[in-house]
Amino acid sequence: MLVAEWIMRVVHWGSAAVGLFAFIHALLQRADAYSAADRKTKPIWMLITGGSTLAMALFRLDTAGMIFWVPAMAATLVYLVDVRPRLIEVQRGGRNW
Repeated sequence: MLVAEWIMRVVHWGSAAVGLFAFIHALLQRADAYSAADRKTKPIWMLITGGSTLAMALFRLDTAGMIFWVPAMAATLVYLVDVRPRLIEVQRGGRNW
C-alpha cells in the first residue's frame, strides 16, 4: 500500500472522528444555550453535525464522493469554530470585563 493511500485513510477516518466529536458536543449542550448564543436550534445543529459525520464516514476525499465530503467538513468546522465557542461562552456566563 502506498503512503498516499495511508494518508487518505487517516484523513478520511480522522475527519469522521472530528465530525463525531462535534455531534457529541452538540448533543450534550443545553437547548436554551443555542438561542442564548444567537445560533440555530439544538435539533438543527444535531442534524447538521450528524449528517456531516455520516457523509464524511461514507464518502472519501479522493473519490467522486468528494462532492459530499467537502461541504460536510465545512459544516463541521463551522460548528467547531463558530458555534461551539459561543455555546461555551454563554454557559460560563459570558465575558467578565
